[in-house]
Amino acid sequence: MRAGKLRHRITIQKTGMTQDPVTGEMVTGWTEFAKAWASVEPLSVKEFIASEAGQSEVTARITIRHREGIDSTMRILHRGKIYNIQGVLADPKSGLEYITLPVSEGVNDGQ
Repeated sequence: MRAGKLRHRITIQKTGMTQDPVTGEMVTGWTEFAKAWASVEPLSVKEFIASEAGQSEVTARITIRHREGIDSTMRILHRGKIYNIQGVLADPKSGLEYITLPVSEGVNDGQ
């Protein structure tokens, strides 16, 4: 994948303990895991209909450079939208150049 296609800035988040600013209590919340340049592509109508047949909620695919530690318990923020990661797919050639993340938009707020 050419670097020019990775033109969208995303934030990858994971669940973790954060401190409530009002009470000081430690609560479970979302913390930043990483920021990355990505290609964010909504599924075409044909792909969306095909994914519905498999009971999937995938609405887009996000491609980033290969990074260790990303899994389906995380979520992605992009342009004010929350995307839940449905899986992590390595590139078909080396498996080390980039990863594709099928995502669903705001289905369960990532939890």
